[in-house]
Amino acid sequence: MLKKNDLIPLSIQSVSSQGSGVGRYQGMAVFVPGAAPGDLLQVQVVKVLSSYCYGIIREVEQPGPGRVQPACPVCRRCGGCSLQHLSYEEELRQKEGWVADAIARIGGMAPKLRPILASPLQDGYRNKAQYPLGFGPEGKARGGFYAPRSHNLIPWEDCRLQPPFFGEILRAVCRYIDQSGQPPYDEATGRGLFRHLYLRWGEATGQVMVCLVVNGERIPQPRLLVSMVLSACPGVASILVNTNTKNTNVILGRDTRVLFGSPVIRDVLRGVEVELSPHSFYQVNRRGAELLYRQAEELAELAPGDLLLDLYCGAGTIGLSMARRVNRLIGVEVVESAVRDARQNALRNSIGNAEFRCADAGRAAAELAAEGLRPRVIITDPPRKGCDSATLSAVAEMAPERVVMVSCNPATLARDLQQLAKAGYCLGAVQPVDMFPRTAHVESVALLTRQ
Repeated sequence: MLKKNDLIPLSIQSVSSQGSGVGRYQGMAVFVPGAAPGDLLQVQVVKVLSSYCYGIIREVEQPGPGRVQPACPVCRRCGGCSLQHLSYEEELRQKEGWVADAIARIGGMAPKLRPILASPLQDGYRNKAQYPLGFGPEGKARGGFYAPRSHNLIPWEDCRLQPPFFGEILRAVCRYIDQSGQPPYDEATGRGLFRHLYLRWGEATGQVMVCLVVNGERIPQPRLLVSMVLSACPGVASILVNTNTKNTNVILGRDTRVLFGSPVIRDVLRGVEVELSPHSFYQVNRRGAELLYRQAEELAELAPGDLLLDLYCGAGTIGLSMARRVNRLIGVEVVESAVRDARQNALRNSIGNAEFRCADAGRAAAELAAEGLRPRVIITDPPRKGCDSATLSAVAEMAPERVVMVSCNPATLARDLQQLAKAGYCLGAVQPVDMFPRTAHVESVALLTRQ
C-alpha cells in the first residue's frame, strides 16, 4: 500500500487533461506534474487518495521521446505553461487524445475525429495579459503571475505566450510605480495603490491598450506614466486607469477613465472590425480564433436563406463573421455588456441582418422555439461548464438540421453531445484546434446532424 513520501519507480504512459503525467504503480494511478509520456522516473509520493495519488519527480532516469527542456525558467513555479516540457508535436498528440478519450468515455460515442490543427503561433500569441503587481525580492515593484492555487506573486516580465512588447510596457509601469512614491497593493492589509496591469493588443491594427487597476480614485504624476509607457511602446493607443477598491479576486472595477488616447482599441477578426474595452470578451489568440471559426463555418454548411442562431454569442464575433452568408442571424448572450458590444459590432460593420438578445441561453432558446422560429443551423459556444440542460432541450425542440458546438472543455462537450444524441442527433466530424499552446487547454468543434 502506497503512503506519503514513498519513493517509487514510475513509467509515464500519458498526460492528463490537467497537464500531469500519468503512470501506474501497484495498480494505482499516479499523477506527476512535469512528466512526459515515455519517461522513466523516480517519484516521491506526496498525497495518497483511495484510488489514485500524486507525486513529484525526484529523478528522470530516462526521458521520453517527447520531452524537451522548458524554454521558460519560471514555468514550473508559475504553472501557466504546464506543457512546456513537451515538444509541440507531443503536445498536439496528447490534446487530440484528450478530445477522443472524453467523447468515447464520457459521451459513449465513437467520434469521427479529424487530426488536431496547430495554432498558427506557438509563442507570443496572447493578445491580453493581466499582471498582478507587487514587490520583488529586491524591494522594487514587479509584475508577474500568481503561483498555482495561490496569490503568491512569481515576478516575471518575459512570458513567452505574450508578445515581447508587453514585457517592455510592464517594466516601464514598474519603474513608474517606484518613482511615484506609492506602493503596490497588499491583499493582506488592503493597503497600497497599484493592483494590476491589464494589457490588450489589436493584432490586425497594431493598437495597444494599457489599463492600470488601482485601489483608489487617482494616481500620482499621471503624465509621467503616459510618458514612460509611450517611450516603451509607441504603438499604445489607449492608457486608462481603472478603480477597484473592493477586497475581491475580480480584477477590474466598474469605473475607468482615460489618461491618453481612446477608451477603446480596435481589431479585425475574420473581416469583422471589433472595438475592445477593458471589459470586452475577445479570444486571446486571434489567429487561432480565425482558424477555429473557419472550421465552425465549414461544418455549418450555411445557405443564403438560412436563419442562423448563435447561442452564448459573447460579443457576436462568431455569428457576425458568418452573417453575410445567411438570411438572418440571431445571437443570444446573458452578459448585458457583451450584447451591447455585439450590437455595436454589427452597426460598425454594416451588418443589417443581425439581432442580439440579452437572455439566458436556455430561456431565449425556449422563447424562440415558442415563437415558431426554426433555425436550420444552431451554433453554441458556451463557457467551460458547457451548455445547461434547458438550452439543449430547447435546441432539440427547435429541431435544426445541424448543430455546431464549439467547446473549450472536452469533458463538458462530451456530456452535451450525449444529451443531443439522446434527442435524435447523430455525431459527425469533431475537429480539435489548439488555441492555447503550452497550456492544458484545447478547443474543439463538433457537428451534430438530425437523424
